[in-house]
Amino acid sequence: MTSSLKNSVQLIGNMGKDVVLTNFDNGNKKAALVLATNDFYTNNKGEKVKQTEWHNLVAWGKTAELMAESLSKGSEVAIQGKLTNRSYTDKDGNTKYVTEIVVNEFFRIARSA
Repeated sequence: MTSSLKNSVQLIGNMGKDVVLTNFDNGNKKAALVLATNDFYTNNKGEKVKQTEWHNLVAWGKTAELMAESLSKGSEVAIQGKLTNRSYTDKDGNTKYVTEIVVNEFFRIARSA
């Protein structure tokens, strides 16, 4: 198995809100966004149930800039990236853990009318 497959995530979903683009003093850019994916299953009563999962995404550099320019809330997008975990200490001294997908590539899916 190649190393590129060891930590690889591919998702297709809809943007939950507009991209938040941060510009840093060193010229780097970071995009933060939320992607919703839907799954459907039939429960034990025979009813079709929709289950939505929310995914935190980040992108850096030119990818971040392009995402901010071309995506908005509701856009359908396909992404490829890797899963990352980080932690930080909040203002009350509690350790918080965050799982994010770092986006390497994306494309907006255009729907025809």
